[in-house]
Amino acid sequence: MKKIPLATGLLLLLTLLGCGPQQEDQADLSERTLHIVATTGMIADTAGRVGGARVAVRGLMGPGVDPHLYKPSEGDVARMDGADVIFYNGLHLEGKMTDVFKQMQRRGKKTVAVTENIDRARLLTPPEFEGNYDPHVWFDVTLWRETVEAVRDTLIEMDPKHRDTYAENTRTYLKELDELHGFILAEVKKVPEGRQVLITAHDAFNYFGRAYGFEVRGLQGISTLAEAGTGDMRNLSRFIADRKIPAIFVESSVPGRSIEAVQAAVRSRGFEVAIGGELFSDALGSPGTPEGTYVGMTRHNVRTITQALGGRKE
Repeated sequence: MKKIPLATGLLLLLTLLGCGPQQEDQADLSERTLHIVATTGMIADTAGRVGGARVAVRGLMGPGVDPHLYKPSEGDVARMDGADVIFYNGLHLEGKMTDVFKQMQRRGKKTVAVTENIDRARLLTPPEFEGNYDPHVWFDVTLWRETVEAVRDTLIEMDPKHRDTYAENTRTYLKELDELHGFILAEVKKVPEGRQVLITAHDAFNYFGRAYGFEVRGLQGISTLAEAGTGDMRNLSRFIADRKIPAIFVESSVPGRSIEAVQAAVRSRGFEVAIGGELFSDALGSPGTPEGTYVGMTRHNVRTITQALGGRKE
């Protein structure tokens, strides 16, 4: 039998699902748990914090999953079709899911990009994205606060009888995020002057750099769809050796071999750069661990970065 391409198969599944019952009347949502599907772990964690006991959240992308490359399975499509609302990042982060989101919207499914209401003047527009925005907004806690508010507003719209619950959960979480922002500002001050340089496999940390005073370099571009060439490797290794950067970092959702190759290229120039540890970039850590939450993941990243770059331990 001739194989059906994945994208065609998923769209066919959506067509078949469209023949079935449509979404339940939202007037009944106050009487039951709201079912949420979120693409990334960061969004799933946020939806759970805002919704609390009122929601059941299913995240599609687990630890180590690269959202730039993620292709939804038939099971994912069925889960989205059965949800009351789908939360996704937007800004082309989940590029291979675009057609599925469009089909869900045509079916009347509530599908919300949590970055939609962020002031575009606050977003970065890297030249290689040809006018598109850098989607990695979670690395600036002040930007991520706005996605929390987007989730809150959506849940209140869907379930106004529990407005106070969502509002109180949001106030509690935003206070925690404000404390997280303060923690980062204090930690990065421990890095010696001239060492505020963050080098990873791909340019996921530009918002972090802008917000917290780091120069950021990535071997690959902002999307892991881009491939690094020999010129990229040569230029980055020269930069590290010339600046005597003490550490570079691997990412949980990107194969480590590219950074290991950078380390070897720097060594060939007569300078030894350490691999400072693993950072969580496009995905959270394992459920049940501190790094399995947005706050815990961010604290892990900041401690790993500052200590590897020579920050004081207190």
